Amino acid sequence: MTHGSTGNELGEFLRARRGALDPQQVGMPDDGRLRRVPGLRREELAQLAHVSVDYVVRLEQGRTRRVSRPVLDALADALQLAADERDYLFTVADVAPATHARPSARAAVAPQLRQLLDTMYDVPAIVLSRTMDILAWNRGAVDLLTDFEPLQPAHRNLIWLTFLDNDFRALYADWTRAARECVAVLRMEAGRNPDDPQLNALIGELSIRDADFRTWWATHQVRGPRQLTKTYRHPVVGELTLDVQQFTVDTHPDQFLVAYTAEPDSPSYDGLRFLLQWSPTGARGGAADT
Repeated sequence: MTHGSTGNELGEFLRARRGALDPQQVGMPDDGRLRRVPGLRREELAQLAHVSVDYVVRLEQGRTRRVSRPVLDALADALQLAADERDYLFTVADVAPATHARPSARAAVAPQLRQLLDTMYDVPAIVLSRTMDILAWNRGAVDLLTDFEPLQPAHRNLIWLTFLDNDFRALYADWTRAARECVAVLRMEAGRNPDDPQLNALIGELSIRDADFRTWWATHQVRGPRQLTKTYRHPVVGELTLDVQQFTVDTHPDQFLVAYTAEPDSPSYDGLRFLLQWSPTGARGGAADT
């Protein structure tokens, strides 16, 4: 069970999304009643989803867990959930079959994937687990991000570094955006694997040590994998705007290859090329301890 959870992820998620939705956005008229809290009232959600208010109450209080797909679809439509949020809703409601096996701790990276990383001379790349553990990396990733080799195994995690490593944190031109994306990814995975001890240990440490993480975790924002563009402030070459592309590994469904590329003929392309050619540290790629 995830750190700080009541065991009622479904109810907490429904309350969070209901509270985040502007009533006017869904066409609810202003009835003149004072709203004590922002967002939709329970009776308004019930009206939009065509269910009883009592049913919404029971869902939010965790007194009803097994929900039919049509009702979940109606709730998702009423709350105007994005695709990732809809997937998360079905996951925590325990109606969707698992799409992947539970990840093993510090899973080994196949030699063929390790070889692929080493041949990506012009592309910084890392291999991540679903919980964003950094399982392997190439020389370009060291030049762009940090040298992962000296780090403690528990600290070779993209989310841990984003929140708790000052040098890594300073790389982001928009740290808040990057950090909130990390929280949303972690929340999605926590819904899939609520009893994973390694995952819960990470959530627990971040909750204790970072106030922003605690605040954003409570919002129940979720996000699945997608292509991103991030801007980094690199201490050697300055600002780099890079596409961050994530690829699944067919032979290891719980691993992802993440590559950092720049638009051709852009200042970021020239900066990244210079960085990879300059490489003052002589650092090599590597793989996490397994």
